[in-house]
Amino acid sequence: MPSKGWTASAAANAVRIKLREDIAPASNLATFLTSSVEPEAERLFSDYLPYNLIDRDQYPGATELERHCVQTLAGLWNADLSTAVGTATTGSSEAALLAGTSLLRRWRHRGDTGGRKPNLVLGSNAHVCWHKFCRYWEVEPRIAPAQQDRLHLTAQQAAERCDEDTIGVVSILGSTIDGSYEPIAEIAAALDDLAAESGVDVPIHVDAASGGFIAPFLDPGLAWDFRLPRVHSINASGHKYGMVPAGLGWIVWRDPEARTNWLSFDTNYLGSTRANHELSFSRSAAPVVLQYYNFLRLGFDGFRELHARSRATATALADALGGMGPFQVLGDGRELPVVVLAQREGAHRWTLRELAAHLGTHGWSVPVYSLPPDRQQTDVLRIVVRTELTARHAEDLLDAVRGYLSGAIATPA
Repeated sequence: MPSKGWTASAAANAVRIKLREDIAPASNLATFLTSSVEPEAERLFSDYLPYNLIDRDQYPGATELERHCVQTLAGLWNADLSTAVGTATTGSSEAALLAGTSLLRRWRHRGDTGGRKPNLVLGSNAHVCWHKFCRYWEVEPRIAPAQQDRLHLTAQQAAERCDEDTIGVVSILGSTIDGSYEPIAEIAAALDDLAAESGVDVPIHVDAASGGFIAPFLDPGLAWDFRLPRVHSINASGHKYGMVPAGLGWIVWRDPEARTNWLSFDTNYLGSTRANHELSFSRSAAPVVLQYYNFLRLGFDGFRELHARSRATATALADALGGMGPFQVLGDGRELPVVVLAQREGAHRWTLRELAAHLGTHGWSVPVYSLPPDRQQTDVLRIVVRTELTARHAEDLLDAVRGYLSGAIATPA
């Protein structure tokens, strides 16, 4: 910190110099987060950045926008609008922690637990936030390993890991590992059978961080949401395919009983007594304002058109890359618009990390990571397709891959 402050322009210029090596967000194919918004949305975000969403009395309009967004999502997810409850969060991670806490309290409210430790069933593809929940709240994670033919939780794996101390099953609608949807309806049916046979009644939370803003528009016939009675809660990230900048998640519960009153804290030092159900407290209303703006700006047809374009771009990329020979396509973009590639046997003259480094010289940031336990010996490269990645940009990316492969294959081993 300097002893005396700088001028605003000098300080801003110094910040820009520090950040000048960072990649342009639109070229960041590692992230699911929205990386561009319209000028009108930028102005709205700037105008309402100082508004504190928790100040309900001072900013009743922002509170109403949040309520409207919750109702819109509840409708998209086929909830009963007369009973559904929900809230904005600072991201899907906070929403997941709230959902896990509700499941834990529901289990404890059922009666004497005899000092036994609760457990949570999830696949090895689950986001790290669920592992945080289990560690922080002292819940045993029962993790179903990946297998050779799939990387997500199956109905059989879920049911066979449940017992009377299982607080819930987390099912993923849109895995960050390969973009796949888990078979949520099949998992729900298996848990229904388990309840009928043994009396073990286990609810489902759907982590729809990405898919919650994809499936309602592109896969309306897919039963994954509140149409399944066993689904108690759903979270999604507004800052992913909800088209809002970073800092916004959503959670919706089927009804107040699923949320449990234990989450509620009454506060009266902001002007009146209000219930607070979130883990966080003060936060800007700007992301909620932009979510409401997007609902109005795009409408149902607009969301469907944008996401259909992203899916089409992703599937075209996957088909083109799969046709090049050295790649095995593990995620083909036909659920989440995500392409995931592994190397085929025999492609040993180069590595995916070397390919990613080459793409970096062309302005693309592409992650390479190992698969979950039991498949961790396999590295994969992932391309997340967002609206910024047009068909022309995708062709530029393909040209960069072709250029690298032609050189790598021509080079003697």
